[in-house]
Amino acid sequence: MEINFELYKVFYHVAHNRSFSEAANRLFISQSAVSQSIKQLETLLNCKLFFRHTKHVKLTQEGETLFRHIEPAFHFIKAGERGLSAIHSLHCGEIRIGASDTICKHYLLPFLKQFNTLYPEIRINVINRTSPACIDLLQQGIVDLSIINLPPQATYKNMTVHHLQSIHDTFIAGNSYSHLKGRRLDPQELEKYPLLILEANTTTRIFFDDFLKKNRLTIQPEIELGSIDLLVEMAKIGLGISFVIHEYISAELEKDEVFPLIINADFPERYIGLVTNNAIPLSLAARRFSELLGLTMN
Repeated sequence: MEINFELYKVFYHVAHNRSFSEAANRLFISQSAVSQSIKQLETLLNCKLFFRHTKHVKLTQEGETLFRHIEPAFHFIKAGERGLSAIHSLHCGEIRIGASDTICKHYLLPFLKQFNTLYPEIRINVINRTSPACIDLLQQGIVDLSIINLPPQATYKNMTVHHLQSIHDTFIAGNSYSHLKGRRLDPQELEKYPLLILEANTTTRIFFDDFLKKNRLTIQPEIELGSIDLLVEMAKIGLGISFVIHEYISAELEKDEVFPLIINADFPERYIGLVTNNAIPLSLAARRFSELLGLTMN
């Protein structure tokens, strides 16, 4: 038998109020329409559901049995409606963000704190991956948005890219290489020193490899890691020269733990960006978070 939920809704209101007229008022339909719906449901179920009186009605045994099942189902539906309403009013729900651990630490943390203060009932779920992997998460619908280091000429099919903050690449060294401080170095001189570089399949590594290609350098990195923070720590203790993002080392520069090398080469400006999937509508929570980052999302 095909289920007609409208008939069960009418049945619920009649059974709950013990009145055809009150059910009609609640549903904003005529009392005649209520009567017709109950007759139709009784025909479909092949049983009588109510004993009819002038002002009130009483459930039959079959009607009582049906009402015991319909009533909790009706409450579940209303709870679901309230849940959706709460999500759209930022009273509950979740925001899922894809971002690297470096971006989380050096860029996102203040915004995550601010969002949690404004909307404490929204759960923040951050999935740490490399920037290319964060795009994969977005394509699969696992995250609502990804905040990444944008690659050169960043274009993604069926996605929208928003620039958030410019960042700049730099080579740094610790005090063990103090003889290089203040000197202008040709790119070829880097071949003399051990280089500490991010591992392959990261956006920063793409820019490093592009730097080598443009300057016709052949350099095998001494150490390849998945964390810029570790590259900075290794530069501090003198293990080599690290290729990092200048905006992420302000604390170390202030303490004179590392210093930037002056290289006779151009390093193109690049960006941290927020990427959204055009096929996935942004939740209200995701739009509010984007607004904290300075974006206006439709």
